[in-house]
Formats: sequence, C-alpha cells, structure tokens
Amino acid sequence: MKTYLPVFLTIILFGFAACSSSKETTVLDYVNEINKWHREREEKLKKEDGWLNLIGLFWLREGINTVGADEHNEIVFPSDKAPAKLGEFILQKGKVRFVAEPKAEVTIAGHRITDTLIFSEEQKKPVVLAHGSLRWFIIKRGNRYGVRLRDLEHPAVKSFTGIPMFDIDPRWRIRARIERAADTHKIAITDVLGQVSWQTSPGTLVFNWQGKTYRLDALESDKQLFILFGDETNKNQTYGAGRFLYADLPDSTGYTILDFNKAINPPCAFTGFATCPLPPPQNRLAIAIKAGEKRYTQQH
Repeated sequence: MKTYLPVFLTIILFGFAACSSSKETTVLDYVNEINKWHREREEKLKKEDGWLNLIGLFWLREGINTVGADEHNEIVFPSDKAPAKLGEFILQKGKVRFVAEPKAEVTIAGHRITDTLIFSEEQKKPVVLAHGSLRWFIIKRGNRYGVRLRDLEHPAVKSFTGIPMFDIDPRWRIRARIERAADTHKIAITDVLGQVSWQTSPGTLVFNWQGKTYRLDALESDKQLFILFGDETNKNQTYGAGRFLYADLPDSTGYTILDFNKAINPPCAFTGFATCPLPPPQNRLAIAIKAGEKRYTQQH
C-alpha cells in the first residue's frame, strides 16, 4: 500500500527547524490516519459483500421468473457455476419467493432450502442465497425488484491492486456550517437508471475554500451526513459522475468537518451492476477538489 505523503508535507515535517515536534506529530498522525482509512476501504471492497465480485443484475417481472444456466431461462446464471435449471423467483405483490429445483443445492446461511420467502418490505436485512461460489439477493429500486448476483471467485477480486489517490492535503479537511432545512425539505436524487427519488435533506453545508463560499446539500444516512458531489476533477482525474463523502452529524454549534481526503468513488466506478445515485445539480462545484480517490481505471 502506497503512503501518500506530498512534498509540501515532507517539508513541513522535516524542513522547518522552527516547527515544533508536536506540530510535526499532529500532521504525520493525520497522514497515517488517512492511509489507514484508505487501506480499510480497499479491504472492504474485496470482501464477500464488497462491490468487486458483482457479476449480474436481473430485473424481475410479476409472476414466475425461471433461473439457471440454460439460455431459455428468464434469468441466466453462468454456465460453469450453475445447473441448467436452478429454480424460480416468484414475485407477487411486492414479495419474492425462491423455489429451488429438487436436485439443486441452494442454501441460506448454510441451510438447504426448497421454497422460501426471500424478500418483503418488512425484512430488515437482505436474505442471501448461495450455490457454489454464487451469492444472490433481492434489491428494490423504485417500484422495480432485481436479483443482484455475486461470484466469490470473480477474477476482479484477485486482480484488484488498489485505488489511486491524490496526495493527502490537510487543507482539504474543512469546517462546514449547516443551514438547517425544515423537516419536510426534500431534494430530488436521480440514479443511473434514470429513476428519481425525493430524499429528506437535513440542510445545506456551507464552507469556504480560498476565499470563496461553496454549498452542498446533504442527505442523512446511518446517523451520518451523506454528500453526493461533483467537481472539476471529474473531467479527467476522478470518476466522471461524481464522488461520495460522509461526515459526522453537526455538533451543537451547527458545525461539522468535510474531509475531502476521504472522498470516495461510488460503487458504479467498480461494477456495471450497481445503481448509484448521482449528485444533484446544485452539488456540482465549480472548483477542482484534488483530494480523495482518483478515477479507478481497472476494467470490470
């Protein structure tokens, strides 16, 4: 794993005799923190529930959807990974059952199943089914239901060599003030499928960079702020559709930290089988944020 320590930081750490050792330690600790965060981020991508092993996304129609390696099935799994007929997905009024073929070994959490409800609105976590190295589960996008397919032996996992990053620059760790919105304030978020959802925004984050003020509408996700943003680096240095950023909820004074050194590629940068949200127009900034992850160029 490469350690990203730019020239100006090296000068700060080792070139200025006037700098105190505590100052040097603080900067170096921050660089080490970001590098550790980035290593953990890359390891998560390679795990079973990461994005590198996706090999398919199939949309269900109401009623019976057959699945297997035979091309006559509505859903076709890889011929070297599944039998000609593996089973059936049955979509009825927002619920999905899976009925396995009698001779096909399909399991959930290691237990063989025959006819099982695998998706309903009431379920809190996705039910993951398995056959050999294949794993699949149901996702819902708008009013559509899809089968997301993984292969734990996908070559993309073994060939993954990491994500390039900009040099770590502490100046991109920026204090931001939230302008709180009304509880009912919603913003339109479009995904790569063209579907639009209206999502509640806790407010707009306002920050300064080189004497100018910028604004980003935030969403709330798992007790964090979630920011979809674009900037001038999307043209040739970072993922063209924009990047993601997470931040802590604002403190009692209404401030949080936007650490753009932790800006990440969306899942769609790693696989064609993700359904990523896109930055809203107001979150496309007219500056180049040269921090965080660069464009991932490895083929998927």
